[in-house]
Amino acid sequence: MPDVPEIQLAFATPRKLPKIRDVVGRVVVLDLAFASDAGGGGGFAKGTLPFIEGLGSRLRAWVDHHDSEHHARFADDPRFVLATKAQHPACPEMVTPELVARIGAVETIVCHGDFDGLASAAKWMRGGLEPYPGCDADARAIDTRMGLPGPIGARFDRALRARSRDAALFGLVVRHLAAGLSDASLWAGIDAAGAEIEPLEAEARRLAERFEVLDPGVAVVHVTERSGSFDKTHLLLLGQARARIAVVVDRDSATFAAPFDSGVDFLRVFRLSGGMPTVVSVPRARVAEGLVALGVREADAERAASS
Repeated sequence: MPDVPEIQLAFATPRKLPKIRDVVGRVVVLDLAFASDAGGGGGFAKGTLPFIEGLGSRLRAWVDHHDSEHHARFADDPRFVLATKAQHPACPEMVTPELVARIGAVETIVCHGDFDGLASAAKWMRGGLEPYPGCDADARAIDTRMGLPGPIGARFDRALRARSRDAALFGLVVRHLAAGLSDASLWAGIDAAGAEIEPLEAEARRLAERFEVLDPGVAVVHVTERSGSFDKTHLLLLGQARARIAVVVDRDSATFAAPFDSGVDFLRVFRLSGGMPTVVSVPRARVAEGLVALGVREADAERAASS
């Protein structure tokens, strides 16, 4: 097992970046999309760009695989290793020994708090080596929901879906991966989290009974009224089992999802600057607009959006 350096971790989302003053030393950012304008508020201009400029020369690398029209402005900056989701379905495969060696030592990793981001962080800490054989493939399966991850990846995935905002769990997962799964005792906390997914999946199955399939193949469900928390990923996949596109509408927002290989581009549908082409969340007020753009009759779209 390679020596794992002491590196601080900061977990983030495109719209919830750490404060510059809290990020120590030289920094690498992994699996963090440039913020789009999906939810208003400025997106890239008021979030991502100030973060980049605030870090200045301390930013040593930004490695990401989400689509963005803003990638072009960094094409000549070797710190930015940027791809589209089609080019690299998952981020860990972009973290190579050559890249880690070129960037050199860093004190902080800022990463997305899903398996893709956490595995990328662990792989960086390991000098670009996979935490376990097949980790990159598991990240691709989990991030695209195409095929099934292996038993190790599935074990992590269940835990992270159950506690999708638990920074302590994120840290535990990175620690276990960075150590090459060498400390079996670390599975206890991860498996305890994973056990919590069962009632969330059960609620998703119950909510899935409400899906309405609209022509030409869009399944819509409203989840404002529900019995408790649910696994949105599972619910979207259940919707995609009924139609090519699934839409989950909550009180303030809606998530549109289609299979990774569907050819659907929600960034184009909603005129967004970046993100994942096949999974986007937009304000609820844009549901009818999106349904019409996908070919649903206007009357059906308006009714489904307001149900």
